[in-house]
Amino acid sequence: MDDHERRRDLAAMLQPVVRALIAAELPVLARHGLTMWGYIVLAALDDAPQSTQSALAEKIGADKTRLIGTLDALQEAGLITRGPGPSDRRARILSITPAGRRARDGAQREIQRNEERLLASLTADERRAFLRAAGLLSCLPAAEILAGRPANGRGSPPPGAEAV
Repeated sequence: MDDHERRRDLAAMLQPVVRALIAAELPVLARHGLTMWGYIVLAALDDAPQSTQSALAEKIGADKTRLIGTLDALQEAGLITRGPGPSDRRARILSITPAGRRARDGAQREIQRNEERLLASLTADERRAFLRAAGLLSCLPAAEILAGRPANGRGSPPPGAEAV
């Protein structure tokens, strides 16, 4: 039996960690007036300050119609703006507001404090390797993961994935 047959599946290894991380994040997000989807939207808009609703939905893997309620709540809270596109008035352009950036940054700081506590159980080399691998895997298009074939290439890790 070779190594890949003896190790647990990635989903089996990561699911308990992801579930616990989400459970730890929910009260943090609530303190900042955010839902998980709201936080995801604000993070995506912070990376791409102006986006159409369709492009945002594709980027975060959400159904366009399901996303509307989240966008409505974020707009009502003053965390995003939503307006007509300059070339296509039917397209809705989304932008994060300064208040949205403050809410996202505050929640992220608190979330990452807990993550730092968790990562402290790894050696510096393990931490670097884990963050790099997680960053690379998180950049893979879902289609490559679902296709059941080797990935075509390496994505670029998100900012901070190489950090110690």
